[in-house]
Amino acid sequence: MTTRKRLPPAEPELRLRPRPSEAVVLDIPVDTLESLKRVAEKRGMEPDALLRFYIGQGLRGDLDRLFADFVLEATATVLEQHLQSDVEVATILREIR
Repeated sequence: MTTRKRLPPAEPELRLRPRPSEAVVLDIPVDTLESLKRVAEKRGMEPDALLRFYIGQGLRGDLDRLFADFVLEATATVLEQHLQSDVEVATILREIR
């Protein structure tokens, strides 16, 4: 029996799509900006890149929660149409959460 050599996995290719952007002026407390600069330097990033990263991270979390709320509301609507008991609906929604 011959053993096959496994090839190392290929490096994933990062493809960035340019997106339209708009400049925003933002007042940030001086001490917060200094902290941002220190963290950015430790991460090997520019402060504006770190700020965009933080905004994106927070925005994705909020959008995830909004979508989850939407799904729960839709689920509640469907359950209410098919079940007679509000208690059953509430119990199922609690289990989902």
